[in-house]
Amino acid sequence: MSVFSRMSDIINSNLNALLDKAEDPEKMVRMIIQEMEETLVEVRSTSARAIADKKELARRRDWLISEGSEWQRKAEVAIKKSRDDLARSALVEKNKAQDAVRTVEQELHQLDDTLVKLGDDVVALQLKLKDAKTRQNAIIMRGKAARARLGIRRQLSEANVDDAMHRFEQYERKMDDLEGQIEAYDLGKRTLNDQISELETGDAINAELEALKARVAGALPPPETHSDNTQSN
Repeated sequence: MSVFSRMSDIINSNLNALLDKAEDPEKMVRMIIQEMEETLVEVRSTSARAIADKKELARRRDWLISEGSEWQRKAEVAIKKSRDDLARSALVEKNKAQDAVRTVEQELHQLDDTLVKLGDDVVALQLKLKDAKTRQNAIIMRGKAARARLGIRRQLSEANVDDAMHRFEQYERKMDDLEGQIEAYDLGKRTLNDQISELETGDAINAELEALKARVAGALPPPETHSDNTQSN
């Protein structure tokens, strides 16, 4: 499986659904995290190779541009010496170099697109990995709690189990409510960095707007006056 298809499967997967179907959620989440980490390493290696390829192509493009200029110079020398045959051959070589430059530039554009996609996928994969690690801790804690509850059930008499479990569930519900309040408080809350970024963006837009208004005002002709027309009539 290629790195792109495997990464796409991971990014688009529903972690909750995978864990719900697993017989051992703790084992499953460890496997998922390991797969994500391995894929992340592979994606970064692919990005590094793409960056190296881009640098190599850029050097080749620059060399081809220089080569084309050199053949142009040689054609001019041949023309001055009345050697049209040599000038024609030099122009052919110049055109070959220019064709090669266009091909290399197309490859560079494709590499740029690939690097952008890889960057987006790395960000998405890191978010998935962070979520999986957070859930791993929660699952381990829930597993320990469940095993502790099972041990209590085995030790207590049947008459006391229901009451103990009821109190335990009430406590869990209180914790859920508290966590829900915390999460609701944080919904839509902007960070200091977000607010400063908005101010910077607003300043840049205002500056661009003023510059545009100045250019438009400078390009427009002065408004026509109707006094001359009135007098002529």
